[in-house]
Amino acid sequence: MKLNKNVLLSVVLMVIITSVYRIMPNRPYGFAPQIALALFGGAFFVKNKKWAFSLPLISMFLSDLLYEGLFRFGYSEMEGFYSGQWVNYLLIASLTVFGFLISEAKISKVILASIAAPTTYFFISNGLVWLGNGGYHRAHNMSGFIQTLVDGIPFYQNSVMGTIVFGAILFGGYSLLKSAETKQIA
Repeated sequence: MKLNKNVLLSVVLMVIITSVYRIMPNRPYGFAPQIALALFGGAFFVKNKKWAFSLPLISMFLSDLLYEGLFRFGYSEMEGFYSGQWVNYLLIASLTVFGFLISEAKISKVILASIAAPTTYFFISNGLVWLGNGGYHRAHNMSGFIQTLVDGIPFYQNSVMGTIVFGAILFGGYSLLKSAETKQIA
């Protein structure tokens, strides 16, 4: 994807919209666009990997900044910045690699990546929670690990659904814009 004025404006709007969506009240936890944004960035910014990895990170940072502001003014119980946050940023950014595997925005590849990326995130993040005694402080044995995974299932389901929905919006929107642009040229 070439970075021209229209693409840059679209990317900025995409990052702002995904950031604001993430802080919406009463949104189901896990149902967020950042993993889909990582996939989209990886698929379309293959030649410019800095952009690919930056999209979800900038979106996360902006939404965390908004969360922090809301928290400090008493409008949210969720802090924007917390210890160990860098691990979450690293995990989200690493999911961009799944986007690199989508060489063509074929629906089957997008759906497969939209399931594989949140599944990977689910296992790694819950494994780290379990190892670090986070969450419900489950025992450090196989039973405790499995219970930690069970604790995370509602977030996982929302994450997969969010990635599929937002992936459809991002990839589908891009496809429609590209199609409209092609028709204008012809």
